[in-house]
This record gives sequence, C-alpha cells and structure tokens, in this order.
Amino acid sequence: MTGFRKALLVLVVLAVGGALVYVNLTFERATGPEVEVEAVERRSLQAIVSASGTIVPQLTVDISADTMGRVTRLAFNEGDRVARGQFLMEIDPETLRSAVDRGEASLRASRSSQRQLEVAIDTARVNLQLARDNLVRQENLWELRLVSREAYERALTDVTLRETELRAREVDVETQRERISQEEANLTSARYDLTKVTITSPFAGVVTRRNIEEGETVVIGTMNNAGTVLATIADLSVLEAEVEVDETDIPSVELGQTAEVTIDALPDQIFTGIVTEIGNSPIQATQGAGTQATNFKVVVTLDDEIPSVRPGFTCTADITTAVRTDALAIPIQAATVREVVLDANGEVVHQEAAPRRGVTPGVSAAARVDGRARRNDAAKELEGVFVARQGKAVFLPVKTGIAGDRYFEALSGVTEGDLIIVGPFSEVRNLEDGDEIRVVDPDAGASGGGGLFGGFRRAGGGAESR
Repeated sequence: MTGFRKALLVLVVLAVGGALVYVNLTFERATGPEVEVEAVERRSLQAIVSASGTIVPQLTVDISADTMGRVTRLAFNEGDRVARGQFLMEIDPETLRSAVDRGEASLRASRSSQRQLEVAIDTARVNLQLARDNLVRQENLWELRLVSREAYERALTDVTLRETELRAREVDVETQRERISQEEANLTSARYDLTKVTITSPFAGVVTRRNIEEGETVVIGTMNNAGTVLATIADLSVLEAEVEVDETDIPSVELGQTAEVTIDALPDQIFTGIVTEIGNSPIQATQGAGTQATNFKVVVTLDDEIPSVRPGFTCTADITTAVRTDALAIPIQAATVREVVLDANGEVVHQEAAPRRGVTPGVSAAARVDGRARRNDAAKELEGVFVARQGKAVFLPVKTGIAGDRYFEALSGVTEGDLIIVGPFSEVRNLEDGDEIRVVDPDAGASGGGGLFGGFRRAGGGAESR
C-alpha cells in the first residue's frame, strides 16, 4: 500500500512538471513593466479655482468721535443688535453746550443792535425831510429877497448833511445784518458740534467690537495720530468671502461666476455665492524667506444670510470657472511630457518596437530613432499620454482643455475607448514611445485570474486595446 502511494505521488509530480513545461513552451513571459490602464470616457468636468480667505460683512463701519471728551453715557454692548439711529453713547456736553449758550446770547445782542440802528434810520429820514422842507421855505424867501444868501446856503447844506447821515445809518444796518448772519452761522456750528457728543448707529446691524468704557476720554484723530475707534458695527445680512487667488488662476476668474464657500467653523455646511469683485492690483506680499507668491483679492458675495457666522471666520471658496457636460476625459496622472520626432506633416514618428531592457536609461524616444529620421525630422517636447496598443506603450500628443479635480479635457489626440496608461507613476515616468508593457487586469486579483499563470501572454499574440 505504501508503494502504491509513492507511485501515485511520483505521477502527480510528473503531471505538474509536465504542465509547467507545456506552459513554458506554449506561452512566453511578457516583457516590459506592468501598467494600469483606464479607458477614455465622456464625463462632465468642472474647472475649479480654490482660494482661502476670511468672511467679512459687505458693510462695516468703525465708529469714531468727532469731538474730544469723557464718555458720560454708554448704552450698548459688544454683540448687541442695533437699529438705525439708535442711541449708542454720549460724550460730556458741558463745554459745547456753553458755546451754544454764548452764541445765542451774542446773536440776541446783535439783533438788538440792529433794531437800534433801524430806529436811527427812521430818525435820519425824519431829519432829512425836515431839512428838505426848510430848504423849500428858504428858496421861496430867497426869491423874495427876504432872507440872506447865507441862510439859504445853510439850509441847502443841511439837506446834504441829512442825506449823508441817512446813508451812514443804512450802511450801519447792513453791516449789522452781516454781523447777525455771522453770529447765526457760529451758533449753527456750535449747535452742530453739540450734536456730535451724541453718537447713534448709522444703520441697522450688529456691534462686532466695543473699544470704550464709560468714564474714558475720547481722543479725536489728527494728521499724524489716529483717533479712538469706539466701536465697529457690521451689517451681517450680506456677507462676503474675501479670498486670495494666485496670479496663474486670475485670468480664468470672471465676475458672475458661481462659487461654493466652506467655513472652517461650520465644516458640515456649504454656502453658495457669486464673484462680485476682482482686484486689479496684487495684494502686498508679506516679507519673508523664500519665494513670494503674487495673489489678487477676489470677493464672493454669499447668497444667504448666515446667523451663526462671525466676521473674520476663515473660509475656502471653490470658484467654478468653466463647465463641460460631455467632454473626453483623461486622468490627470496620465499626462506627461516627452520629446518626440515630427515629420514634415507634423505627425509623430513612432519608435519601432524594442525591448525595454535594451534601452539606455535617460535616452528619449527621439534620440532612439535612426540617424536619417533625425536629419529630416524635427524633435519637439509635447504634452500627451501613453496609450496601450498591442502590448506596447504608444505616446499620443494631446491638446488639453479645462482641468477638473481628477481629469483633463482632451480636445484632440485621443478617442473614446482608448486605454490610457495611468500608473504606476514610477513606470509612467520612465516610459518611452514603443516600450513593451504588460497591462494589469484590475479585476484579476479579485477573481483569482492572477494565480499561477498570471503575467503571461500567448506567444505571438498581444493585448488588443480599443
């Protein structure tokens, strides 16, 4: 019995060995690296420009004082919601109220003087009339030679004197009227200054900052020193995301484009908005080590009000700059640049089949063509992808359009169904046009196809791509 088992074991070993010999004779091991492929399909693509920044209200006002003094009343706290015209605070009004009282008293005195001058005018007119009547009598008596010429001339001079006196009184009244106008203007200015001690809200909003306490002294701004910012009021009904966009992305950003904004403090929510402002001048770069990036300010106005948001929250805006609903899409990781040889018609001169192991490292496909092709054709670096065709990597120059998160739009160079070599990156980086490859079946590991015969192909045959 034992001899029978030994004989049976020998037969099994011989059978397995024969099978291996048969496989090695019937199949040949494929040469070249193993690569992963993905078929070109039509997809909907969106070009997105992402930028970070902060949330700011569309309308923000810093409240400052126009007069110096001590705060005597304070009627708001940080975080309060205020209405338009609502009382906020009062600065000590005594000095300015005294100025108003002085102005009113001065105006009353000036008006009293005006009334006195107007009475003087009436007196001057009466005196002038009496002088004219006397002159008429003196003229009649002079014609009858009943008075002396001296008396007649005295009456004539008295009329001239009374006329001059009347004009002087009229000038005095006009001067007093101008003085009263000046007093009224001074009083108006004093009353306006008095209104500055009462500070009210310029619009309805929320107090986002309060920098003053009751009893503190307010300092107004000068040419060299900034004044005291008492409070900041913001209208949170309209919010904006101010983000910094890199200069390379600015040409694709336009007014009216839609955007999705995520706020770090509200991670589970996405807010929509539109681009309403694009800066024309770059943001001043911060001095520091390394290369400085040039960024431009872009403002995205959010569509909805966000009750829980606070000014200054950090955010990220994803601006949709272009949309393609039915585009030939190639994976981003498949794109590469190679030096290729172009013929007289601008077509790529593909490398003849050559074992990868015989390729000198670092030598491009353009350098591996024969000397005659190099003399007659031109070498040029082009962007493209490698396509798997009959067990070889074929480089196809591709003209790309917009770029999404994972895919480029292919405007030319590939067709739907082409098998694009997408990885591994180390192999794609070293591939050259015409290199032999082995296409890895992504389902082989799950279905058991990568067992004993995995990695072999039938002699004389090849992997046919669509």
